Amino acid sequence: MDKISIIIPAHNEANRIGKTLRTYHQYFNMLKDQEKVDFEFLVVLNGCTDNTFNVVREIQENAGDEVHILDLQQAGKGLAIIAGFQNALKRDNDYIGFVDADMATEPQYFFDLYEHMHSRDGVIASRYLPESKVTPARPWIKEKGRKYIYNFFVRTLFGINFADYQCGAKLFKRSVIEVIISDMQEGQWAFDVEVLYLAKKHGFDVVEIPTVWNDKAGSKLDIMGGGIRMLKALFELKRVHSAEK
Repeated sequence: MDKISIIIPAHNEANRIGKTLRTYHQYFNMLKDQEKVDFEFLVVLNGCTDNTFNVVREIQENAGDEVHILDLQQAGKGLAIIAGFQNALKRDNDYIGFVDADMATEPQYFFDLYEHMHSRDGVIASRYLPESKVTPARPWIKEKGRKYIYNFFVRTLFGINFADYQCGAKLFKRSVIEVIISDMQEGQWAFDVEVLYLAKKHGFDVVEIPTVWNDKAGSKLDIMGGGIRMLKALFELKRVHSAEK
């Protein structure tokens, strides 16, 4: 069986990570019993000041080596996933991906990524394709900002064209991560763009598929301030990777 390493970045997720991890573990155990896929979960705590570690540790005690923990002192989704990539490469994983801790993507829809892999190098979930289902509807200001501002700058600066760059469910062949990991350095919210840009730069075939997304309260990125920071991060990312040439 192929083995998937699923990285879950967690920043102060004590109230949500337990349900997410248990639900994912139960579902992927079922798949393993059916000999469809093997798996591991790697929860990467980053800058946590709550009880997240103890919640995950309790689950790990029952799950054994199917659950791994990294505890980083510094906060940052990108930092967490980069560290997760590096750690997952130490074991015999055929595919490496990541998913948000809030379970906006339920486990069956993450498994959809693997089922659509075929000969491709990566598959990412998209909330903005015609067949996608998002509940509740996202605020109009987010929709307009994404479509006409953020996506425009991503396409212009990096030459990659997807409907959804930021959806927190992505899966790649191990070979992709092995190649791009040394070039990755984005520690915050532009991380997803960097992954997709580097995959394209190295000639990997990545596609997006429609997903079912249940938007959760408690986002750590406010609409206006967060949007401005994300745009600034794109220009800084472009500057950094242009300097490498």
